[in-house]
Amino acid sequence: MTTATSGRDATHDLILRGGRVIDPSQNIDRVADVRFTRGLVAAIGERLVGDAATEVRDVSGKIVTPGLIDLHTHVYWGGTSIGVDAVALARTSATATFVDAGTAGPGNFAGFRKHVIEPAMPVRILPLLNLSFAGIFAFSNTVMVGECEDLRLLDLRECVRVARENADLIVGIKVRVGRGASGNSGAAPLDMALEVAEATGLPLMAHLDHPPPSRLDVMGRMRKGDILTHCFRPFPNAPSLPGGGVRPEVVAARERGVIFDIGHGGGSCGFGTSRAMLAAGFKPDVISSDVHILSIDGPAFDLLHTLGKFHALGMTLPEVVTCATVNAARAIRRPDIGTLKPGAPGEASIFEVVTQPTEYKDVLGEVITADRGFAARGLVLNGRWWT
Repeated sequence: MTTATSGRDATHDLILRGGRVIDPSQNIDRVADVRFTRGLVAAIGERLVGDAATEVRDVSGKIVTPGLIDLHTHVYWGGTSIGVDAVALARTSATATFVDAGTAGPGNFAGFRKHVIEPAMPVRILPLLNLSFAGIFAFSNTVMVGECEDLRLLDLRECVRVARENADLIVGIKVRVGRGASGNSGAAPLDMALEVAEATGLPLMAHLDHPPPSRLDVMGRMRKGDILTHCFRPFPNAPSLPGGGVRPEVVAARERGVIFDIGHGGGSCGFGTSRAMLAAGFKPDVISSDVHILSIDGPAFDLLHTLGKFHALGMTLPEVVTCATVNAARAIRRPDIGTLKPGAPGEASIFEVVTQPTEYKDVLGEVITADRGFAARGLVLNGRWWT
């Protein structure tokens, strides 16, 4: 069976020279070199020295971070109508890990694994398993059917079986509820997904769109370590109060340990809500793109663009990097990634903060123009310069 560590080069040595290294897992933010040996992170330091065979890449003026993790994507390309190509996205967005947010369900997970996840390596795809047997099976501009509308599609035993048989890959359970995803089923699919998550010991990621169910119905059910995606969605089911501030059930959920993930997508992140939440001091735990067939050409585009959007809204560069590295890794209980600690997998994202007018658009069509943006400049995977 192919594993996430396969393909390591036992001899290759690489040094990234002179970049601004931001690694929130170690509270590092300084100009330094990063060395990768035998497919792993070897050291961070000043003017690291290799030997005659060491590859040295000058990344001065660039940002070097642990391999970026996009916590919400849909990358079952070719197997579902919603899926996009993770390998192509990795190159253009300097993203090392794509967490697929429930594109596949128990009925088609084997194909996702064999035909997409394994061939994509060294680009890492870590899936959340959809509660629905068919996964997200009808998602396009012309056909849109919620996979939780018909409760006959939800087989809890099959979901548990597939999650256990693929425990080396599956990092959580995904359920989509709301008028578009669960129709008149309301919160019933959420309750069923919670049963599966409890039985497998995995976190749950819950999507919430238009009611029913309401934000109140969902927030009260979620447990410590569960993930609410689309957490800064616009009205209805927005987390902010009309006059400013954060709704009490949202505050209570954070205090309980629920993780708040942006999951931008094509309809799930508004500037108005984001400004209100940030002004109230409620920052997202994780920033993710929710990139799929209807958002890849805007307004989400990819993880790097989404990070730039929140930088433009006032979050600092280290804050947005934290949201797409160590925090994302914790959300899926993978502390081995999202870090440049010695011995960690040899992954790093390299991008540049480009000083030029950059336009950002939210899901309601509001446009802001920032004086800077992020541009991908490279990716290290398995200790090698990959792009």
